[in-house]
Amino acid sequence: MKLAIMQPYFFPYIGYFQLIASVDQFIVYDNIKYTKKGWINRNRLLLNGKDAVFSLPLKSDSDTLDICSREIAQDFNRDKLLNQFKGAYRKAPYFDETYTLLEKIIQNQDRNLFNYLYDSISVICDYLSLKTQIIKSSEINIDHELKNQQRVIAICEAVGASTYVNAIGGADLYAKEIFFDRGIELKFIKSLPFEYPQLGNVFVPWLSIIDVMMFNPLDVIQNDLTSNYELI
Repeated sequence: MKLAIMQPYFFPYIGYFQLIASVDQFIVYDNIKYTKKGWINRNRLLLNGKDAVFSLPLKSDSDTLDICSREIAQDFNRDKLLNQFKGAYRKAPYFDETYTLLEKIIQNQDRNLFNYLYDSISVICDYLSLKTQIIKSSEINIDHELKNQQRVIAICEAVGASTYVNAIGGADLYAKEIFFDRGIELKFIKSLPFEYPQLGNVFVPWLSIIDVMMFNPLDVIQNDLTSNYELI
């Protein structure tokens, strides 16, 4: 059984969904510390030919809290965020179907950050016809005080994973020989370039999955999810 584990991100880039597509089970960390400068509650879209950041505003709280304990700000203006996408992509060829999906996700009234992100990932996976089982990390019976590589190995063993697939950015964090000694094959996924027209602008790569969906038909995206990467 192939397994991947990641933090939840807000409309992450296509490589996140390639990772999901490459495994049988995908575990999303809910009981892990929120990182302020990461991509948990923000990402990038295309605006006037350049990348621009969009984000979920969070309630001010302790930096020591786990993702599942953080809340979206009470004054989060969902219509304003939708209008940001509308202004950026209204001329995109697949705007109508993608915007309908955005409305469903963004209008979710749950203020718990993890629940909101988990729902958004699940809705997009359904739209892309990804059948990978998605599980919350807190549901796995391990010692959740473990850190880094040891925590990952414990999760792999708890669910019976024979292969663990990690994003290529973590290649320096994990040692294949340590996983091998525990009977687990460690692989890294590397997304290959995926270029497409963006309203006649110079192509800006690795934007949010929303950019990909705005400019590409579903069958093209699905093909990219299952073939346009390398496992190293």
